[in-house]
Amino acid sequence: MWDTVPWFTEGQAEHSSEVARLLAYAAFGGGQGVIGSADLAVRALSSPAAQVQVRPGACAILNRATGATYQAYAGRLPSADTVNIAGTGSSARTDLIVARVENPYSYGETWPLPSDPTVGPYIFTRVIPGVPSTTTDVRQVRPNDSAITLARVTLPPGTSSVTQSMIKDLRSMVISRRDRVLYTMFPDTPSTLAYQDNQWRNWPGIANWDIDVPEWATRVKIMITLAGLRMTRDNVFAHMQTKFGSLLGQDTVIDDDQGTGTRRSTIVLADNYAVPSAMRGTTQRLSLQTYMSRAETGDLHVDGGTSIIADVEFVEKPDSEEL
Repeated sequence: MWDTVPWFTEGQAEHSSEVARLLAYAAFGGGQGVIGSADLAVRALSSPAAQVQVRPGACAILNRATGATYQAYAGRLPSADTVNIAGTGSSARTDLIVARVENPYSYGETWPLPSDPTVGPYIFTRVIPGVPSTTTDVRQVRPNDSAITLARVTLPPGTSSVTQSMIKDLRSMVISRRDRVLYTMFPDTPSTLAYQDNQWRNWPGIANWDIDVPEWATRVKIMITLAGLRMTRDNVFAHMQTKFGSLLGQDTVIDDDQGTGTRRSTIVLADNYAVPSAMRGTTQRLSLQTYMSRAETGDLHVDGGTSIIADVEFVEKPDSEEL
């Protein structure tokens, strides 16, 4: 049988809480987590104590009460919330920090009634103590709670104050924004990087793009492919890396031992950078750097037979940068 009043019906129709939560579920795409990348981050106090602070933010929490399919809560923390963390004795302990909805009116729930049904509260920051040290999700220890995981706190023996190093961020985003663009470059004229002086060079110089960084981006994935990279004169031993603004990627080694003949190869570089807050909303240059080693004396070339492709994807994930 239908829930007889769909959202939204005019007149004096009374809409059920289940249909209202269905609307939230649909708005959140059936997912749960924090709304913004900095929302509900768990931080130690500036003067470490037996407490942690949850920063302001908002979240979506799936209703896991019996029979509560296609339902979600929307929660908001307008100001920071501080919760107590018990000290440890002779043994270490791991606690989970969660945001939990405690709705005693939802079918099958056993939470106590609030003193004032009008204002509740019905949502809380809760500490679940003594969980396994590998716990990453509240559902591993309390699968029926309408809750999302914020952080894990691991306290060594004999500890009464929580420092930031003891806190592991476990937030996920309900909807993670992404922006992916493919950039291509085809050399009009040949360019050569010859065996030389064991220094990094901005080469190939044609491989550079000015890229707008979204204001919401917290990570960027970069993959650059050089198809048809030409090698001549002798064996080649070189390092190549991406440079994005002031960020330098990991070295990719070009190690070719095919002698003096002319040959071509495909080189792929890949990096996954955290995007600093100062870089968000700015335009940054993406380029390549190459280091030719004296260990071999061959040369590198790009020319009309070379394709340079940059695959750049910005991603919004919970922000790990200190706020």
